Amino acid sequence: MTPSLPIIVAGGGIGGLAAALALVRQGFAVTVLEQAAEIGEIGAGIQLGPNAFHAFDALGIGEKARARAVYTDEMVMHDAVDGRLVGRIPTGAAFRERFGNPYAVIHRVDVHLSLLEGAQETGQVSFLTSTRVQHVEQDEHGVTVYDQHGRAHRGQALIGADGTKSVVRAQYVNDPARVTGHVVYRAVIDKRDFPADLQWNAASIWVGPNCHLVHYPLRGGEQYNVVVTFHSRQQEQWGVTDGSAEEVQSYFQEICPQARQLIDLPRSWKRWATADREPIGQWSFGRVTLLGDAAHPTTQYMAQGACMALEDAVTLGEALRVNGNDFLAAFDLYQRSRVARTARIVLSSREMGRIYHAKGVERLVRNDLWKGRTPERFYDAMEWLYGWNVQRCLAQD
Repeated sequence: MTPSLPIIVAGGGIGGLAAALALVRQGFAVTVLEQAAEIGEIGAGIQLGPNAFHAFDALGIGEKARARAVYTDEMVMHDAVDGRLVGRIPTGAAFRERFGNPYAVIHRVDVHLSLLEGAQETGQVSFLTSTRVQHVEQDEHGVTVYDQHGRAHRGQALIGADGTKSVVRAQYVNDPARVTGHVVYRAVIDKRDFPADLQWNAASIWVGPNCHLVHYPLRGGEQYNVVVTFHSRQQEQWGVTDGSAEEVQSYFQEICPQARQLIDLPRSWKRWATADREPIGQWSFGRVTLLGDAAHPTTQYMAQGACMALEDAVTLGEALRVNGNDFLAAFDLYQRSRVARTARIVLSSREMGRIYHAKGVERLVRNDLWKGRTPERFYDAMEWLYGWNVQRCLAQD
């Protein structure tokens, strides 16, 4: 052991920064290797369940994140074809009392900024930008990470938090992506341009045949996040490109006028062709482990991608704590604590996408699923997801 060496984190996104914070809290110095030219985040809005706020608190940035979030009154689902209400889940006082934290929506950039400020304030996290991991070697004393310039970075261990197209995962697992054929368009709209009859303080979804639309407020209600998803008619390749209003319009001919307003709004769209991977039972390999999307890339239908990365980081820190910073034992415990839960998210997300996009008689069944359901029954169904916290994050042997 060479305690003077840092732990290396590959990736400076939400998962990587959360991991850095968790590691610093266990007494380690951290070096973050980020392939982009600067540490930053792209994207639009994300949803935060109570489990995310439990993680923020455990990482020491609860106040920062709370100050930047918008707290919704409810989650609400409408049928995009006829406009009928399908389900409503209040997220007010009773929800907070049940799960110990709120439900909120936030710009992805604001989550990243909260984590980055926290990491910088520790004075124990250094950043190397324009640095892409190419290859990893390890021995009994540590790891050596080689970047695209041929430079070697030495550390006690490596956390592969390098996203859905993880180089670290490719070296140790090398499994194929599962391209879904579902395409996601995302945009952020200023309040003045957003329809008044849709300015709800809610995480709102309109579900339709082979498509759905999502909207919710951001940044104090001054902006609105708009996301539309559809099943593509063409063979898709995983990645992000510029989209077109004409393509979006062509997939939403059957939906009601109120929901159609959403696809008339954006002046520019980013187009995500989505993918996930089959869940795996091993993502720790000696002194190397995976975290966040590198470990369990998922589709967006459970709105839990960022939340799972935050949980991963907290659990990793706890596993190190209870194992006296023994990496091999800690990485094994971390993996055992996370594999089934994150696999449930991946598989549940696939099924939720099917439910959202139901058509024909299946659409009628979907609409009946939540008819007359009380908030308490919704909360019971969500307990496995939102009831997570640091006190019970580790697997019990």
